[in-house]
Amino acid sequence: MSLAQTLAAAMAATFLFAGTALAQQAPAVPASATAPRVLGSPDAPVEVVEYASLTCHHCATFHNDVLPQVKKEFIDTGKVRLVYRDFPLDRVGLEAATMARCLPPERYFPVLSLLFAKQDDWSHAKDPIEPLARIGALAGLSRQAYDACRADKALQDSIVQSRYEGEQKHGVDSTPSFVIDGNTLKGVLRFEEFKKTVEPLLPKP
Repeated sequence: MSLAQTLAAAMAATFLFAGTALAQQAPAVPASATAPRVLGSPDAPVEVVEYASLTCHHCATFHNDVLPQVKKEFIDTGKVRLVYRDFPLDRVGLEAATMARCLPPERYFPVLSLLFAKQDDWSHAKDPIEPLARIGALAGLSRQAYDACRADKALQDSIVQSRYEGEQKHGVDSTPSFVIDGNTLKGVLRFEEFKKTVEPLLPKP
């Protein structure tokens, strides 16, 4: 096992519920669970990589207040694709990321938006698994399937590995962080900041 794999496994273990009983007979975790989550056209000329935690209030600000305008003006028009990478800050953030990753890719970003919009409701719950399971159920995720994802060590490790790679490759140490054209920008990017950063990278008409 490599150093990265060892560190990822150790970090994942620290986030998990101690002694949580998981389903013994559960459906297999879909292979798509570890695939990249991308919003926008794969042919978009500019790629923006976002590192975020679902329990991060600043990340919620970006997704709730800024991303809708970014999506309208840059993503839906084929200019930008947003690659979302998990950077869980705590155990609850890892649990939320696990639930979202268990969904089919086409349902991922709608549920991500709901998780950020309702962040205070589920992230501060005494047992966040229950509200997370209810949110997943709205997108068609059964409790059995969610428990299977929570029991899947490889899936949990892949989420934590995303955080490790952000730290090592891009110097990410806080969320949200954005990697644009090789540069790491930290903190909430307001729309005008996003526009100012992205527009020079777009092909000239």
